[in-house]
Amino acid sequence: MRSVDSWLDRFAYRHPKFGIPNLMYFIIAGTVAVFLLDQFSSGTFSLLLDFYPVAIFHGQIWRLITFIFVPQSDRIFWFIISMFFYAFLGPFMEREWGAAKFTLFYACGIVLSVLFGLLSYLLTRTMLPTASMYYVNLSLFLAFATLYPDAEMRFYFVIPVRAKWLALFYVFLMLWDIIQTPTMYLFLLLPMRLPSILASLVNYVLFFWSYLTPYFRRFRHQSSRQTINFKKAARDVKKEKGYLHKCAVCGITDADDPNMEFRYCSKCNGYYCYCMNHINNHVHIQ
Repeated sequence: MRSVDSWLDRFAYRHPKFGIPNLMYFIIAGTVAVFLLDQFSSGTFSLLLDFYPVAIFHGQIWRLITFIFVPQSDRIFWFIISMFFYAFLGPFMEREWGAAKFTLFYACGIVLSVLFGLLSYLLTRTMLPTASMYYVNLSLFLAFATLYPDAEMRFYFVIPVRAKWLALFYVFLMLWDIIQTPTMYLFLLLPMRLPSILASLVNYVLFFWSYLTPYFRRFRHQSSRQTINFKKAARDVKKEKGYLHKCAVCGITDADDPNMEFRYCSKCNGYYCYCMNHINNHVHIQ
């Protein structure tokens, strides 16, 4: 997995022209256009663009792309909220990653949604749409929360909440979409929702595997003797030096700023620590 994560970064770095600048604004513009057309056609326009595998296999191949513009809500209030949500997170992640990597992230989400959607149809033969970009779009928030877990955001534009807690709330809602489905409708709706959920999660893991592996290792070894000894060693080092973590770029330590978070870069050749201001903004040491 780490090789895939690194390969994606290298591909985006070596092919900067692959990116589509302001991609999310184009997605939003297309979605708004479809939403407005639906208001005058009672939703008929979305039916012509949505991901119906049975129609795709009968030659309507444009649905492999046009489904990304289909609105996921017909209620104007929630539609406007979602558009503001995407208009903030999309450009922010593009500035953080660069247009090439952000475009690659979104393109991988589309490809995975198509693959899982077609697989769902082949297994269930459902006549309903089996893919959407709803969960892939929401996974932008997981991406933001992974990079900036302590960033303060306004829930419903009012309540201040840290990004990491909202990310957990998003995961809960994603699971709740399945749990709360009545049993009698589960086999009808699961082929529609599950492919998009899987596509968003797989896409997220592909791009953030290097961020997730330390947590997996910590969980796996949390009760081992080695982990206990490591914690004791960390306390001894902090007592001896006066700090435990020190940024390899600016030199700030956890003693200078107890609220600063530190990360170790998996792409550097060695054991180099960086503060949150430089973990995504440094030259990798090879």
